Amino acid sequence: MQKDHLKKQLEKDAYTEILTHLLADVVDIREKVAVNAECRLELYKEHYRSGVLTKSATNLAHYLALRQFDLRHLQTRLSQAGLSSLGRAEASVMSTLDSVIYLLKRATDKQCIQIGKNPSEYGFNRGQQLLEQHTIELFGPYYENSKAHVMVTLATDAAWDYQQIHDLLTKGMTCARINCAHDDDVTWQAMIRNIRRAEVETGRPCKIMMDLAGHKIRTGLIELGPAVHHIKTKKDNYGNVTSPGYVLLCAEKKIDRVDRSEGGEFESLFQIPVSAKLLMQLKPGAYLRFTDARGKQRKFLVEKSVDERQWLVSCAQNSYLLSGCELELFNAEPEADEMPEACYHIGQFEGVALSIRVFKGESLLLTDYSINGRPSEYGADGVQIKPAQISCTLSSAIDKVKVGQPVWIDDGKLGAVVEEIGTDGVLLRVTRAGTNGVTIKSDKGVNFPETLLELPSLSEKDLIDLDFVCAHADLVGFSFVESLDDMQYLIEQLAQRKATDLPIIAKIETNLAVKNLPEIILGIIGKHSLGIMIARGDLSVELGSARLAEVQEELLWLCEAAHVPVIWATQVLESIAKKGTRSRAEFTDAAMAVRAECVMLNKGPYIIDALEALINVMIRMHEHQHKKFPRLRALHW
Repeated sequence: MQKDHLKKQLEKDAYTEILTHLLADVVDIREKVAVNAECRLELYKEHYRSGVLTKSATNLAHYLALRQFDLRHLQTRLSQAGLSSLGRAEASVMSTLDSVIYLLKRATDKQCIQIGKNPSEYGFNRGQQLLEQHTIELFGPYYENSKAHVMVTLATDAAWDYQQIHDLLTKGMTCARINCAHDDDVTWQAMIRNIRRAEVETGRPCKIMMDLAGHKIRTGLIELGPAVHHIKTKKDNYGNVTSPGYVLLCAEKKIDRVDRSEGGEFESLFQIPVSAKLLMQLKPGAYLRFTDARGKQRKFLVEKSVDERQWLVSCAQNSYLLSGCELELFNAEPEADEMPEACYHIGQFEGVALSIRVFKGESLLLTDYSINGRPSEYGADGVQIKPAQISCTLSSAIDKVKVGQPVWIDDGKLGAVVEEIGTDGVLLRVTRAGTNGVTIKSDKGVNFPETLLELPSLSEKDLIDLDFVCAHADLVGFSFVESLDDMQYLIEQLAQRKATDLPIIAKIETNLAVKNLPEIILGIIGKHSLGIMIARGDLSVELGSARLAEVQEELLWLCEAAHVPVIWATQVLESIAKKGTRSRAEFTDAAMAVRAECVMLNKGPYIIDALEALINVMIRMHEHQHKKFPRLRALHW
C-alpha cells in the first residue's frame, strides 16, 4: 500500500512539475505580449480621441503580439493537461491568458484557495459582446433572431422590379449592395426607392451599402468584325426547321432597359434600327423581303407589336443580315417577281467584337487604352507570327510594370508574365490558360499583383459618386483600399460632405491591403465605424487560390480580435444564383462562411433560391459553431 501511495505521489509531483513549467511559459508569454502591445499602441494614440485607446484596439494589439510566437508546442502541452488552449483567444486575449494562468496556479499551489478573481468572471465575454454590438450597428437586427446577416448585390432590374426586392427582404436579405461600377444615379435612386418601400410593407429593415467602383483595371475595346448579324433558326436532328430566328425592329438603335420592362422576354433579341415611318406601316402578317450578305433572298414575317416602338419579326431561314440593307414591304407573302408596296433601308448597326483566343506559351501584347484589341495572326503551319493584343483601361500601368512581373486577366483565367517592354506596349508570355485556350473579352479585370501602380485613393468617378452615396446610403464600400492613408482620405471626403457618421466597409482585395490591415484597423477604429469585406475574387488573383484559403482565415481572426465585423464575399452559392444548379463544394464553402458576421451573394436570375439556401445553411451551422468555437449541439442518429 505504501509503495502504491509513493508511486501515486511521484506521479502527482511529476504532473505538478509539468504544470509548473507550463505556468512559467504562459506567464512569460503574457509579459512579452503586454510589452509588445504597448509599444505598438504608442504609434496609434494620435488616432484616438484624447489619446485613449479602446478595448478593441488594445485587444488587437495583444493578439498581434501573441501571434508573433509559434505556439504550436504550447498548444499541445495545454491540451494534454486538459486545459483550455489559446486557439480561441481572438475576442479577448488577456482574459484567455489570465484564465489559463489562474487555473495553473490553482493546480500547482496547494495553499492557494483564491488568487484574485477568475478572469473568466470579467472581460472574457466582453470581446464577443463588442463584436456583436458593432455588427448590429453596421447591419441592423439579425434575420428573425437567427444571427444571420446576408448582403445581396442588386442587378439593374431591381430598379423596376419591386417584387424582387420585396421577396429578397422577406427571404432574409438584411443589407443590399449597389455597385457604383454599374448603372447610374437615376437607376440607383429607383433601387433605393424600392428598398425603402419594401421595408415599410414587410416590416423588415434593410441597410444599403453603395460600393465605390475604385480603380478597377479592365481590358479595353476590341476591334469589331463586319457589320453582319447572323439570324439562326432551330432545327431538329433531320435538319427540319423547328423554330424561326427572331429579331426586333426598333425605332431607335438601342432601347433603354428600364423603358423595356414590359417586353422583358424579348430583351436578348438583336435590335435592328429602322425608320419610324416603316414601323407605322407594319401589321401582323406583313412581310419584309431582303437580300442577305451571301446574295440570298430572305423574308421577315411580321409577328406582333411589342410596343409603339418595337415590332417582333421572324425569319424561317438562316441568313446574314447586312447593316443598311434594303427592306421591301409586302402586305402578304410575296411572289418571286412581285413589286413591293414600299422600300426602306435599315439603319446602321455595328458588327460583333472579334474573338481573341490565346493559348499557353503564346505572346500577348498589352497596349495603351486608345488601341483596340485584335486576335493573333498565324502562319500556314499554325504557329503564331503576330501576337494578339488587348488594351487596359489604366494606360499608365504599362509604364510601371517590370520584366518578370505577373499579370492576370479575367479573374485569373489567364496568367502571364512580362517578357519585354517596348514602345508599342508590354509583351506578355502566357503562362496559364486552359487546354483549349482562353478567350479574352472587353471589360474583364486586369491585375498587376507585384506592380506598384501608385494610384490615388479615389478616382474622379468615385468622388462624383460619393456625393450620391453620402446622401442615400447607410454604408460606403471602399474598393481597393491599401493603406491607412487611403482610409484617412476617404474620411476627409466624408467630412466635406457632412457624412462623418457613414460607416466604411474596407474591401480587402490586394496583397498590400492584407499586409497593411493591422495598421488600417488600428488607425481607424478609434474614430470611425468600420467593417471589413474579404473580397475573395481579386484577392485570389493577387495571392493565388492556395494562399487565399489560408489568408481568409487569418483575416477572420484578425478582425475578431479587433471586434470588427467581416463580410465574406465573392462566389458564395454562385451556381444557384446564376444557373439554378447546386454544387456540394459551394455548400461547404457557405458553411465555412458563417464564421463571418455577414455573407454576400452576387446577383443572378435565381438569387431568391440562393438566398433561401444560404439562410438555411447559416441557421443550421450557427447551432453547431460560433466563430472557431464548436458549440456541441446534441446529435441524434
